[in-house]
Amino acid sequence: RRWHDRRRGARVASERRHLERRRKRLLTVLLALAAAGIPVALKGPATMALFPDVSVSVDQVRALPPDQAYDDLIRQAARIYWLDEDLIRAVIRPESSFDPLRVSPAGAQGLMQIMPALAKDLGVTDPFDPRQNIMAGARYLRRLLDVHSGNVALALASYTAGPASVARYKGMPPFRETRNYVKKIKGYLAEAEASDTD
Repeated sequence: RRWHDRRRGARVASERRHLERRRKRLLTVLLALAAAGIPVALKGPATMALFPDVSVSVDQVRALPPDQAYDDLIRQAARIYWLDEDLIRAVIRPESSFDPLRVSPAGAQGLMQIMPALAKDLGVTDPFDPRQNIMAGARYLRRLLDVHSGNVALALASYTAGPASVARYKGMPPFRETRNYVKKIKGYLAEAEASDTD
């Protein structure tokens, strides 16, 4: 009987974990839809089972522009990892256009387009969870900046082309895609700096 009780308990715990994962994924999708300005209504027994104590009217939802939807998370990550908020935002912009569900042809995932192996190394369990993705991407950026003694251009080159490429060429790799990426992000940073001074 004890064996059956333990087995039933393990099954219930597994079902709860599965339900929690579904709830988190649905929340991520709802946030993405709201950020894109798509109206969302929480209806139906399945949704109510996931959110039993939530009642939302479309009238209560104010969609934020995608580049503002994750400001709180970006601010928190910048504070934790001693980064410029504008740098995190500037990396997200070309990587995913602030789409938390983006998957690249190469397999990079989420807002900051983290590859699965790197995500695992950084302790990410759900790369489509905006919090986990932004925190992991910021932590990785901090690591790259430290490796390159604060050189933003080389950190960005490592972020897109991989640290091995930067090490192989002892500096900026000669790839057009990498150079354009770095130039684009530095342009976004310059734009942000200019708007801060206005």
